[in-house]
Amino acid sequence: MTELPQGFRLGAAACGFRRPDRLDLAVVVADAPAVAAGVFTTNRFQAAPVCIAREHLAANPQGIRAILVNSGQANACTGEEGLRRCRATLDLLAAAGIAPHEVLPASTGVIGEQLPLERWPAGVAMALERLGQVPLVDAARAIMTTDTFPKVATAGITVEGRSIRLAGMAKGAGMICPQMATMLGFILCDAQVEPAWWQAALRRAVDASFNAITVDGDTSTNDCVLALASGASGPLSERALPELEAALLDVCQELAFQIVQDAEGGTKVLRIRVFGAADPADAQRVARAVGNSPLVKTALYGRDPNWGRIVAAVGRSGAQFEAHRVRVDLAGHTVFAAGLPVPADWDGLLASALRRDEVTIDIHLGAGEAGCELLASDLTEEYIRINARYRT
Repeated sequence: MTELPQGFRLGAAACGFRRPDRLDLAVVVADAPAVAAGVFTTNRFQAAPVCIAREHLAANPQGIRAILVNSGQANACTGEEGLRRCRATLDLLAAAGIAPHEVLPASTGVIGEQLPLERWPAGVAMALERLGQVPLVDAARAIMTTDTFPKVATAGITVEGRSIRLAGMAKGAGMICPQMATMLGFILCDAQVEPAWWQAALRRAVDASFNAITVDGDTSTNDCVLALASGASGPLSERALPELEAALLDVCQELAFQIVQDAEGGTKVLRIRVFGAADPADAQRVARAVGNSPLVKTALYGRDPNWGRIVAAVGRSGAQFEAHRVRVDLAGHTVFAAGLPVPADWDGLLASALRRDEVTIDIHLGAGEAGCELLASDLTEEYIRINARYRT
């Protein structure tokens, strides 16, 4: 069992929310009130658990005791009844001495369905009974929908004579293009931190990880990343905070990579790097135009070195640059420069590289000093099959 950060226990249960005999409820319990931070979807249709988690986090950032997560129903677009049912599930943690305002809820699954409250009491009771017996990987398995494997990451650092542990789990495989995706992420840490710093550090880590990936260009109603810090390892000086933040970023980036690696129907990760943009926003425009292009994604799935699709996406991105300055490298080879293709037998030269699990696309704009990196997936027939049959 992966050793968790001090001060946390995990529970999980199979409630039959979507399929029988499959873990679909997870609970994270902090032994004492924890400092909490959260980053949430920017979708205007925000799910009931997102609304309530935001409310609880704003009112009580130093006193969160639990995270309660279900898969099967997203509890999004469910109106006042959805809010009522979400609040009713939080009441069930009273058996563990946890008040509703001390809980951050999260849900994932089909949009528009109400939570089946009749299945929750037994499920929560079972999850609480198993507290401390459930490994991180099983808790991660309980929050999966179309994921093919549970996503977990851990990190450990030693600063100022203290050992600090971090552990994270996430779910997501489709409906992924965060500004914040059907994506959930949960990070646990045993460092003692201030709420304002913890929130700012999480936001920075999310921007460089979960907000730097795309599978299909869709942002969901339920996306959230929640982070709890128990403080059990003791206080840190301000000098130690950069090292802690670097470990937090490592965990978030590892989870984000696994999400793209597990993209619905995906066969490879596209690592899109933009250099020489006029500003960071332009760098993002270019990376997302390429990473979300169905034509680019299908070409890479078919192992077709069709640089024209990449260049066309760069050109329509809205970024400012001079076309004759642009250079495109595919899998480490310059295929386009100075407004013209670089002559070569690219079908033969890139045949081996495009079979790899990870392919790099480097785009040099020659317009400034800004840049970014975005992870994307390819696009396959299997993506269509999964999503055409998601409910049926």
